[in-house]
Parts: sequence; C-alpha cells; structure tokens
Amino acid sequence: MRPDLSSYRHVATGKVRDLYAIDDDTLLFVASDRISAYDHILSTPIPDKGRILTAMSVFFFDALDVPNHLAGTATDERIPESVLGRALVVRRLNMVPVECVARGYLTGSGLADYQRTGAVCGIELPGGLGEADKLPETIFTPATKAELGDHDENVSFEAVVATVGEELAVRLRDATLDIYTRGADLAAQRGILLADTKFEFGLDGDQLVLADEVLTPDSSRYWDAGGYRPGVVQPSFDKQIVRNWLTSPESGWDRASDTPPPDLPDEVVARTRDRYIEAYERISGLSFADWPGAAA
Repeated sequence: MRPDLSSYRHVATGKVRDLYAIDDDTLLFVASDRISAYDHILSTPIPDKGRILTAMSVFFFDALDVPNHLAGTATDERIPESVLGRALVVRRLNMVPVECVARGYLTGSGLADYQRTGAVCGIELPGGLGEADKLPETIFTPATKAELGDHDENVSFEAVVATVGEELAVRLRDATLDIYTRGADLAAQRGILLADTKFEFGLDGDQLVLADEVLTPDSSRYWDAGGYRPGVVQPSFDKQIVRNWLTSPESGWDRASDTPPPDLPDEVVARTRDRYIEAYERISGLSFADWPGAAA
C-alpha cells in the first residue's frame, strides 16, 4: 500500500515544486500544476502540468547517459497515490548554487545582454546578430539562483569560479554544454530546435549529478524547426501563451504595478496545457495518455 503524503515531512516549496523528506538518503520531488510568469506565481494552475514536466524529465534522464538524481521509477511504491505521475524519488545531494544555462540561439535575456554590451555573460559575440539567430557555437551563460519571487541574474564564468572554485566551474560548464548538445540533437530529430536550456547540478561526494528537472518546457526554450525564421520572436513550446495574454490589453494587468496578475481565462489555460503536451509527445515519441497518475 502506498504511503500518504502527510507521512512525509515537507522540506521546501519552490515556484513549481515541493520537496518532502522520505529518509536520510532520499526525497520526494513533487511537481505541482502551478505556473509562474514575470516572477509571479499565478493564481490559476495548468491542469496536468506537473505530470507533463515529470514525464519529460524522466524521458530525458533515461535518454541522457549522465549521472542523475533519480532513486526510483515513476511508479515507485514510495510515491503516494495523490501525487503519482507528478512525483519522483530522488537522491539527497549537495546542490551547487549556480543556474547552468546553455544557449545555442540568441533570444531573451541573452539578446538583451548582447544588445547592451556585445556579449552574453562576458562572452564576446560577433556583431550584427539579432533575435533568434543561431550562435556560432553553443555558449555557457550561468546565472545566480534567485530567492522565490526574485529573478535569476546572468553572471560571468569568472563569477562562477569565485563561487564554487575553478575545478568545479569547469566541470559545470563542460557538463552543461555536453548535455545541451545531446538534448538538442535528440530534439532536432523530432523537428524541434532547442534554443536554450537551464540545468541544475548537485554533488554526491565528488560525483557531479544532474538534478531537478531536465529539458522540460519550463526549463528550456523549444521552437518548431519547420517555422523557424531568424529576426523575429519564435513561437515556443512553453508558457509564452500565458505571457502573451498577461501583457495584452485584454488582461488589464500592468506588469510594472505591484498588483498580482489576474486569473487566466479557461481558453488560455487549455491552450497552454495542449502546448506542453505537444512538446512532450513530439520530442519523446510517447503518448501522454499512457503516463501514470490521474488525468486532470
């Protein structure tokens, strides 16, 4: 019989995930249906989002030949029925306090940095690059890990060295670029471009371990290769639908104000859910209907 969630001690809550202690060696890593945008956790959940993120991470943890934090299967008996399909049993690790970002294309905060300085995280880039341009080579653009409600800040490789030491900084950079390349190659086979992505790592002794989520639509920017056009913002397989609505006149929300975002309309919720499922099914080749846990 599966345990009740209340039998585990709650350890931490993030924007999307909750952590519970199973024992001295393992944690229950639960992905909620919460969605965040513009540093706000929205009041409206996206049904099945937690299950989709978990399914995507499991697919990539299995596909990538790198050490990861999984300590059980997606149907492990230690997972309570109430969170089955959205929870994983994971190893306790000494988490590295760096967001490890790889960029293969120029967009988002990377483009903003480039337009201001001609570089991203201190990495000089050729002149004349614009929105969604493919970079000459993939770059490592780390960020600080922000507190809940704050925004991650891009930093230089030298700042990572100052934080964790040169030897570990080099290992983080090399692992990030290697895993990005593997993920991008797999996505490309499915007709999808991996523009950029964020990884988190922990240490188990001296071993560097891939942790948290991996190559999900929340941690990665995916574009449809068939519709890719440099020079314009690309439609992406993430919460862009939510962001677009929040910044539209229809929402009535002023992003610069101190007021929280409004509830999302049902149509925006449904389209966002469909987009997440499409990303999972296209990249994995699997049917989300077969993933464990109760459907929303």
